[in-house]
Amino acid sequence: MDREGRYRIICSGPNQHAIVALASDEFIVEPKGLSAKEYINWCLTFAKENNIQIFIPGKEASLISGSQDLFEALGTRVLSAARPDMLEIIHNKAAFYASVKSAHAPPPLWKAISNNAEFDLAYNELSISNTQLCIKPAVSVFGIGFRRIRTDKSAFELMMQGGDYQISLDLLKEMLKQTDVFPTLLLMEYLAGYEYSVDCLCSDGELICAVPRKKPLHVGEGQLIDDRADIISACKEIARQFFLNGYINIQFREGNQGLRVLEVNPRMSGGIGMACLSGINLPYLGLVGFDRGYECVEIPALVKGRRVGEINLPVVLP
Repeated sequence: MDREGRYRIICSGPNQHAIVALASDEFIVEPKGLSAKEYINWCLTFAKENNIQIFIPGKEASLISGSQDLFEALGTRVLSAARPDMLEIIHNKAAFYASVKSAHAPPPLWKAISNNAEFDLAYNELSISNTQLCIKPAVSVFGIGFRRIRTDKSAFELMMQGGDYQISLDLLKEMLKQTDVFPTLLLMEYLAGYEYSVDCLCSDGELICAVPRKKPLHVGEGQLIDDRADIISACKEIARQFFLNGYINIQFREGNQGLRVLEVNPRMSGGIGMACLSGINLPYLGLVGFDRGYECVEIPALVKGRRVGEINLPVVLP
């Protein structure tokens, strides 16, 4: 950081055409095909050669969090979202649902399954009280593998009607029968209400600030900065339980029984730019807070009720 309080941002990644290069002062291409240990060693060399003072990990976050002493020996502080043991729980939604305790937003009704017999038992049990169910992997990102289970439409109807993230019960059963044992899946109640994506700044388990974005039920309506008291309280509970730190995104959704927590993402969200339109520059304030302490940071007032959105912008890639 220079005397005017500006930081020099160096980003890295395996994609030489990554768009983040346009927003950073310097971009370095990471080698591909490294093992976890090799990647840690690469990061250490990267930090030393580039005189990195603050390192914000993306991939291998758990291993890097557990290697902070190696980075500190080089003069590099690691802004880790949580301790390695907490990150392991957060990254596995079955472990997270089993352990999270939030009076304001408990997890959905759910069952972990890894074979066809477990699916049949779980489906029969959950469908008694829930007319709609969904399924998703216990370990996944960006919604990969999530499907709402439909019993009122065939696979062909869903395909022809453009049923994104939906699957017929019959087709799902046929797919699951193709293997005896599969990676852990979560069968759970489908939450049909509004979804909230909350971008947070945390410091050692304390919620510093949070910007909730209410997502629309229909495309094209934008997102609403909605400062709900119960969502803020749930974020405080979750931050305290998992001793969260730095940049955190927490996802909630409303169902028949009220607000439910879906997941914790130990990183900035893809929509953090929209969150910043609330008047709070989360990326910058999080960096300053970690660097100099949050007592040196003034959090602006949240602009409530503002409707925000994103537009596609053509750019020349690096």
